[in-house]
This record gives sequence, C-alpha cells and structure tokens, in this order.
Amino acid sequence: MPLPQLAIYRHDRRKRALITLAGEIDLETAPLVCAALARCLSDGIRVLDVDLTPVTFCDCSGLNAFLYAAQRTREAGGALRLHNPPPSLAHILDLTGCGFLLLGLPLGHLPPSLGDVPDPVAPALPDRSVPLVTVLTGDVR
Repeated sequence: MPLPQLAIYRHDRRKRALITLAGEIDLETAPLVCAALARCLSDGIRVLDVDLTPVTFCDCSGLNAFLYAAQRTREAGGALRLHNPPPSLAHILDLTGCGFLLLGLPLGHLPPSLGDVPDPVAPALPDRSVPLVTVLTGDVR
C-alpha cells in the first residue's frame, strides 16, 4: 500500500505566507509540514496562515508539527494560525485543549464546527489571485 500523499503550496506576500496543505498529515508526512514551515521562517516570513481546507486527515503527529512550528514562529517574533482544520484535527484540538495556541481562540472556546464560524479578529488570508506554487509534495522515505 502506498504512503499517503501530502501537497504543500505556498503564497508569500511580504513577511506573510499562506500555506495550503492538501492530503493527509500523519507520522509519515508531518516532517514535510515541519520542513515547509521552517523554510518560511528561514526566508524571513513572520506571519504564517495555514489553510487546511483540503486536508482529509490529521493525527497527533500533525498537531505536534503545528505546535512545534507555532513555538518557533513565536520565538522569531511572528505568529502561526491554522484555518479550517479537518474534523480529525478539530477533535484532537478539543481533547487536548490547545486550540487557543493554533486557532487564535480563547481557552475553552473551540466552536463545534470550525469551518463555519467567522472570526472577526482573524487576519485576512493573503489574496489567492496569484496562483499557488507547489513547494513540497510526495512521501517521506
């Protein structure tokens, strides 16, 4: 059985990037997520918006990758924010109580359907009129 695939797209606007992930995030693909987010920091990006709309599954390995990247981003003086997490990740965020670290929500206020709730204080995602460029894709071996 082939390993799950994960595609990572990046669109920069000054010191801000929209990272769109598509596919599954698990033990095999979480290192790709870490590498892509670390590369943003090394390129001088300080605000990372991670769009998870096309992600079909994310386990605790993915959560760990996001928490690590969020910590590194904060240490660099920036911010990382997840948008539209899949139900699997929303459930893990709810169980662990760490949604406030990645979603910008107050502690204990994780909405039941994350994708349907507008956030008036959320930073606007970068304009998608410019095509996204695939920066990483594939499996980890």
